[in-house]
Amino acid sequence: MSRHTFFCIDAHTCGNPLRLVVGGVPLLPSVSMAEKREIFLRDHDWVRRALMFEPRGHDGMSGAILYPSSRGDCDVGILFIEVSGCLPMCGHGTIGAVTAAIEEGLVVPRNKGKLSLETPAGKIEVEYARGDQVVEQVRLFNVASYLHAQDIDLDVPGLGLIKVDLAYGGNYYAIIEPQVNWPGLDAMSANDILRFSPLVRQAAELKLAPVHPEDSRIRGVSHVMWTEKPRLERAHGRNAVFYGDKAIDRSPCGTGSSARMAQLVARGRLNIGDTFVHESIIGTTFDCRVEGETQVGDKKAIKPSVAGWARVIGHNTIFVSNFDPLAHGFQVT
Repeated sequence: MSRHTFFCIDAHTCGNPLRLVVGGVPLLPSVSMAEKREIFLRDHDWVRRALMFEPRGHDGMSGAILYPSSRGDCDVGILFIEVSGCLPMCGHGTIGAVTAAIEEGLVVPRNKGKLSLETPAGKIEVEYARGDQVVEQVRLFNVASYLHAQDIDLDVPGLGLIKVDLAYGGNYYAIIEPQVNWPGLDAMSANDILRFSPLVRQAAELKLAPVHPEDSRIRGVSHVMWTEKPRLERAHGRNAVFYGDKAIDRSPCGTGSSARMAQLVARGRLNIGDTFVHESIIGTTFDCRVEGETQVGDKKAIKPSVAGWARVIGHNTIFVSNFDPLAHGFQVT
């Protein structure tokens, strides 16, 4: 019998789970995190499935693995794993992983209160504030984000004709605002989100099939963001983000918030230097900011930052044995 043992630090970022896998992971060559992502998916994807899927995980599970960075200007590399695969970038995952790594002493930063991370989507700068016992806030300065397409008509079964924008914030998001055939989040249940989001994503992918202008390995519509006016007085917007096959982000979504700001700037509804407080489906918030402007290929883009908090909720030793017929996980469809 072969048994693999994984040591994990479980946490959540503003309500959304993050499992930081710190022991038992496969060693990978000293190449870029973008290349590590491809190698991991090709040769070791069973690890993701075993730790993210049931019975050890669930449909909304997210995780991260720390690796040595191949870059001299980065403190550590990070690989993001979740039920849908290995994302190029994950905002809530970054906030959760940094919080757990600093609190548990897994990473020693070169500069106190700052970290440079190598992700598959590129280099990410992070600032964190640590109190007496916990990391109180993590702000990540995300990859350049941009509006890819706007006012795209999609015919969605059960909804009819709706308009969406497609924006990039580390992943591609189909963004839906209230309109004639969709009155908004207040009229939508969680089951509605789970029912309609895959149809929106499929229609957006068929019509747009986005590919990142500077890295062809980053492609495809992976997330759907339903937007609405906020409930909280301090917030500027509210969302429900669908990812994976059956998951709704409980946090305001870091790469989604970046994509949303890029969309709003491109449409003239947000300016460089503005703050944007984003509210999640459960009422938690990220404090976001448009830090500057830049280019992605031939498209105007923004430099976004996203700040939030995370809490470590436990240490978890997980066994994966070939004696277990469900060793590599399953999903109920």
